[in-house]
Formats: sequence, structure tokens, C-alpha cells
Amino acid sequence: MYDTVYFRLTQNEVSNVDFLAEIPVYLDNVGEHSYNGQNVVTGDLNGLKITLNRWQMKIKDGSLCKWYLGNNFHTMGKRDAKDAISALSDTLHLPIDKALITRLDVAQNLIMRYPADVYFSHLGLLRYATRLQEPGGIYYNRTGGRLCFYDKNKEQKSHKEPIPDLYIGRNVLRYEQRYVGRVAAQFKTQEVTGAMLYNEGFYIAVMNRWRDDYLSIQKINDISLNFNSMKTKQQLYKMGILALVERSGGQLQMIDQIKDAQKRGELTKKQAFDLRQAVNEACSIQADLTAPSDAIGELDKKIKEAVRYYR
Repeated sequence: MYDTVYFRLTQNEVSNVDFLAEIPVYLDNVGEHSYNGQNVVTGDLNGLKITLNRWQMKIKDGSLCKWYLGNNFHTMGKRDAKDAISALSDTLHLPIDKALITRLDVAQNLIMRYPADVYFSHLGLLRYATRLQEPGGIYYNRTGGRLCFYDKNKEQKSHKEPIPDLYIGRNVLRYEQRYVGRVAAQFKTQEVTGAMLYNEGFYIAVMNRWRDDYLSIQKINDISLNFNSMKTKQQLYKMGILALVERSGGQLQMIDQIKDAQKRGELTKKQAFDLRQAVNEACSIQADLTAPSDAIGELDKKIKEAVRYYR
């Protein structure tokens, strides 16, 4: 489940190591420059970027999964993470298990029945996050990180990288959760270190959050105008809203139109709130006025299975 991991190891953890004198010999493409009056050395380690100064070493801009397992189609669980950190420690002759983690990406590639964009259209709003629909996928930005859904094979082709045989010609949806700032605070702990990646309790917490944050996304049902289900005027009103939503292109498109009308001054803040609430309530009703999406049912199952099987 782990992919990109950024590490920072300081002199506090390795007081007997001279970063600038000892570590560059293990790197490729070594360069040296001055930054704010300090000597800084950079280099590569098979796809990982290493930055050194007198007080610390940073490892970033690369996938730990790809570095150790060869590509990030593989699933890196806690056992692989432990082996990868051990290998990285041996290569650099440093205790990477003591390094602080400053970024952590958790991801899984899911082989699906339909093309990835079919699932994108059923992923709605997420509380406290900004939903961005881009040509390659759906992204939810929020404080400290991002949730990403995209076509993994399409991304791989765009980077001109090979696709493993298992995934060639398949519909591969990648769901990725990125912790890009204040990693420790997000897990309500003082620090997150390399050793914690293979700690049982921490690993379970990471995977549960990956699953639960997906489940927190509002799902957009297929709208089915079932007149046999209407028993009250309230249901008829909601049916009318659903018909209007369908005609407008879907729930999110309708919400966007309301937001645009508010920006143009055609609706007050209160009026826009009431209309958005009416649309969301109508789209979430269960009395057979909307039909659950079989695509979302499949994705729900895959996400839950990923957590269950990779513990």
C-alpha cells in the first residue's frame, strides 16, 4: 500500500556521521552548490533524490515501492516496507528506520470491470475537501494532503514506462492518498519514523484511513425515474428535482450551476445553500427514486477487500 515516502534524517539521530563527507560516495549524479551560505550536495539513488547539508539528509522525489520492488504496480505492505528500509539503510550506511517521514503516499491499483472514467462520474463531494475534475482523474484537495483517483495505465503510458503483463489491456483504477504536510499531526502522534511503517498498529491505522476516507466521499447514484415509488407529494417534488438534475448533466453539474448563479449575484448565500441542500437531499434518497450504481458497488467492494487482504 505504501508508495512515495519522503525521509529526513538529522544529526540528532546520527551524531557520529558527517553527511557531506561520507554519504555522496553512495550516490550517482552528485552535484554541489551553496544555498543561503551553506554547502549543499545532491545526488540520485536509483530514482530517489538525496539532498545533504551539514545537519541533515533528505530523501524525496521518488517512490520507495518502485525503488525496492521495481515498479509501483506492486503492493508494498508492511513486510516489504521493513525490507525496503533495511535495504536503504544498508545502501546509505545510515539508520533510515530512525528518519522522520515528511510525506507518505498510500495507494492501490485496482483491476476494474469498466474504464476508470466510469467510476469518476460517480464520485461526488467530500466534506472539507475541494473536488477537482481533471482530464486524467478526480482529485480531492484538503489541508495536509490529497485523495487521487486516476487511470494508472494511462499515466504509465504518458510517462513512457512499461506496464506489467498482468495489467496490459486491463482497466486499472488507482486510488491514492497523499499526506504531504504535517504527517505526524494527521496521525495524532509526535512523530512518524521509518520504523513505524512496519509497525502493526500504525499500518492498520493507515489502511483504515485510506478506506474510510474513500467511503466518506458522497457517491452519485444513477437517477432512475421510478413512478411506481411515488406515494407522497414530497416524493413527487424530489422526483422533479431528480429529473432536473438529470437534465442538467448530474448532481455535481447542478451544484456548479448554483454556485455560478451565486457568484453572478442571482442568488443570495442563503438561497444558494437551500438549493444545494435540496439537490443533495434529492440525490441521496433511497425510495427507489435513485438506483445504486453497480460501478460504485464494485469499487466499494475492491476498496474493502484491499484493506482486508493486505493486513
